[in-house]
Amino acid sequence: MSEFVDYAVADGIATLTMDDGKANAFGLGMMAAISDGLDRAGEEADVVVVIGRPGLLCGGFDLKVINGPKDGVREMVEAGADLLMKTYMHPQPVIMGCTGHAVAAGALFLCTADYRIGMAGDFKIGLNETAIGLSLPTFGLELARDRLDNRHLNRATMGAELYPPTAATEIGYLDETAREGHFRERLLEKAVEYQALDKAGYAQVKQRLRTARETLIRSGLQAEMEAR
Repeated sequence: MSEFVDYAVADGIATLTMDDGKANAFGLGMMAAISDGLDRAGEEADVVVVIGRPGLLCGGFDLKVINGPKDGVREMVEAGADLLMKTYMHPQPVIMGCTGHAVAAGALFLCTADYRIGMAGDFKIGLNETAIGLSLPTFGLELARDRLDNRHLNRATMGAELYPPTAATEIGYLDETAREGHFRERLLEKAVEYQALDKAGYAQVKQRLRTARETLIRSGLQAEMEAR
């Protein structure tokens, strides 16, 4: 589909594979390609599966931009918030396959999906912002608050703890882990399971469940960006 995301659809299941050949960072090109893939899936499929390349889902926002001019930072963070909210509220089931590391915005991306399967291995998942001289915006904290076990929320956000896939499942970044040889099979099984659910009912329940948090996030986003 693009130099950032490969799009394929089969039997009503759309698969978006993130692969920029590098860190799968959330730059403007990557985020636009994912957004376009979600739109296309909405027209052509019943369920969306998002995966990364082997060993990596997403390395977070592009640090070259984050450490650059203020206007570029704001543009990228606003685009990131829009993409995360779009994925979080996407009316179709969104299944995410964490093929390896997922840090910072990559971990937040996991928090937007409806079901997350991680590949077992020596990988790190989590929000490491405060360990690299950054903070978490409200949209990141609210997504973490929604999906992570509250007993671990402070350590996972303020404490910047990173977790292997098995622990990330206990914390709430993932719903299950699967060994490499079974990973794709589990993604397909889960996608087919969600595909059998009533489409209109699913979209309505998701909207009712998540709209209040989306409204909270979007209502304060502009002021927070202007304060940066």
